Amino acid sequence: MPAHNHPIRRLAEDPAHALDRRRWPAVLPPVAQVLDQGLDLSAATVFVGENGSGKSTLVEAIALAYGLSPEGGSTGARHTTRISESLLADHLQLIRNAGATRQGYFLRAETMHGFFTYLEQNPSMSRQDIAFHEMSHGESFLELAVDRFRGRGLWVLDEPESALSFAGCLSLLSVLKALLAEGNSQVILSTHSPVLAALPGAQILEVGAWGLRRKEWDELELVSNWKSFMDGPERYLRHL
Repeated sequence: MPAHNHPIRRLAEDPAHALDRRRWPAVLPPVAQVLDQGLDLSAATVFVGENGSGKSTLVEAIALAYGLSPEGGSTGARHTTRISESLLADHLQLIRNAGATRQGYFLRAETMHGFFTYLEQNPSMSRQDIAFHEMSHGESFLELAVDRFRGRGLWVLDEPESALSFAGCLSLLSVLKALLAEGNSQVILSTHSPVLAALPGAQILEVGAWGLRRKEWDELELVSNWKSFMDGPERYLRHL
């Protein structure tokens, strides 16, 4: 992968707006670790972990601190329905690379239906928007990624596999791999998918009660659990 001048070099706590460690989400170990120690980000960073571990909280906060819309979209999107995001973004400091782009886009599977409606109601002046509601969930998600993820930028995705089949995950990997190969782009991704966790060149961070720990793909519990299940699903099914 070529040298990058990607948008965000490091996360840190904003010294002027420290977050009380007794308040949520600072009580989550990975959030506390980022606030206490900071976190260096590479051109591609993948967060993996169980539900409730804090990976989506971190990804969401990075997107908001960058200026992206909390329910999806670019820095220009103003779509919002029910505010549910944490206050972590207000306490984060993004240390940017000098001269890096400020373009970006946030895709989160759980809010896509409402976001597609927002796009229909607010068509772009420079393009004819796609009829996303006429497609399947997975097709529309991929079409949006292909259409919006272009050129330099920060591309943030929260559990996109929720919308995608195995083949769809591979297609999304192809899109992200091509963006990173061009240089000057950055991907931040949270996922439960071993396919998406295999993003070439990505720094993989396993999220849990320990906080954040760097792992190779074949060392992930996510990967070993899937391999074990595929080798003998009956071992799991008889205990359900």
